[in-house]
Amino acid sequence: MTLARADQASRRYGDVLALDRVDLEVQAGELVGLLGPNGAGKSTLMNLLVGLRRPSSGRVELFGRDPRDPASRRQIGVTPQETGLPGTLRVGEVVDFVSAHYPDPVPRAELLDRFGLADLVRRQTGGLSGGQRRRLAVALAFVGRPRLVLLDEPTTGLDVAARHTLWEAIRAFHEDGGTVLLSSHYLEEVEALAHRVVVIGQGRVLADDTVDAVRGIVGVRRVSLVADNLPDLPGVVRTERVDGRLHLLTTDADELVRALVTAQTPFTDLEVRPTSLEEAFLAITSGEAPGGDTASGDTPAGTGRPTTAAAGGLPTTV
Repeated sequence: MTLARADQASRRYGDVLALDRVDLEVQAGELVGLLGPNGAGKSTLMNLLVGLRRPSSGRVELFGRDPRDPASRRQIGVTPQETGLPGTLRVGEVVDFVSAHYPDPVPRAELLDRFGLADLVRRQTGGLSGGQRRRLAVALAFVGRPRLVLLDEPTTGLDVAARHTLWEAIRAFHEDGGTVLLSSHYLEEVEALAHRVVVIGQGRVLADDTVDAVRGIVGVRRVSLVADNLPDLPGVVRTERVDGRLHLLTTDADELVRALVTAQTPFTDLEVRPTSLEEAFLAITSGEAPGGDTASGDTPAGTGRPTTAAAGGLPTTV
């Protein structure tokens, strides 16, 4: 069953195109990670799915209805990027207030224990640290026993221990049959939680695949240097020249540099660094895949969905 859907959904803010014809389906029982750099369009997509914004074009659905219909939002839990909590209310009072909106809420003690907040039940929210407030905001998304939870950058401001506590709570919800859509610009977070990864960049869906496939894509490195001409080099995904410098995206930076030296190619100012997520995925989805193989609607075993993206296909080799 499809719980949330975006069909060619676009959203403009004035002259800025925040989302560009995005297609997305979240099926019951999935744990989906939205991965992408800041400003990629993740929060805008979340806002469309929960009815806080309307698409400029295209369509979005929540449980088969318009997300702006209150009936369609009764079975979701949401934690936006930023939340405001009444500073004078105690943690337990905030949970009780939110619980009163649901017919069968999770008991307060159980919820606070699950998110490592039990010892803060009598603390005023105005006296909480930023990380504690964030954990409380995430916990509130689970009060009403939702079928679908949408979490926008849920671990912002959390230390390592608090992050892992939150991860365990999300996993437990999913193992009990819940569905989760979470956004993050941290690859490690999506790797730790998600079974399926949707990569967004510049308002477009760049990839929709398994965690293993995504992990392979971001192994691309960026080699920059100053040179007049280059020989044929192994593993080059894309080449561009900007302000007199050559920028090469490659699957094996070490092999590329050895090939430069072996060919006695004159060059200066060599720099090797990891690509950004956006660079790596733009390279792959432009059709210039590692090894020269690109998919065109092919479906990897076990994924059940095409690996095509807005600007082309993912490589069959990842």
